[in-house]
Amino acid sequence: MKKTLIGTLVGGLILFFWQFLSWSLLNVHGAETAYTPNQEKIMAFLSENIEEGSYMLPTVAPGATEEEFNQLNESSMGKPWAQISYHNSRDMNMGMNLLRGLVIDFLAIFLLCWILLKMARLDFSTALLSSLAVGAIAYLTIPYLNHIWFEGNTMGYIVDLFAQWGLVGVWLGWWLPR
Repeated sequence: MKKTLIGTLVGGLILFFWQFLSWSLLNVHGAETAYTPNQEKIMAFLSENIEEGSYMLPTVAPGATEEEFNQLNESSMGKPWAQISYHNSRDMNMGMNLLRGLVIDFLAIFLLCWILLKMARLDFSTALLSSLAVGAIAYLTIPYLNHIWFEGNTMGYIVDLFAQWGLVGVWLGWWLPR
């Protein structure tokens, strides 16, 4: 149990600090938060025209027929489209968000340690490659799948895959087989 707890605590901190660096100082995810000089006009327009929620534009109204759906798909091909997540108020609680992120990181590394310690012959390379595999699964099933459908930029997540899960794999590969 000591191996799991220490592995989880250090691994969770590695994950947490990489994520902090990735989203702040290193700006690895800068392409996902691009600036527009029209932001004031856009926000004013949105606040007057939509309620809080997530939107896909264009889309059909609730209860639309299959014919209406097909007609919208045909008429919107080659035209602009957007995804919008609109909130009425920016009430970010940085402390609570950081705490929740840290708890999730500890949980993720705990689950990875649990998997790794079930392996009969765990060694450094198995821990490293398994950690990278977990990172690849996370990348493929969320950011990359969203990229397939919504054409977002996933380069930051690829960097995260190799950096954070590689660092965690190096740590766990050194610590757990001991």
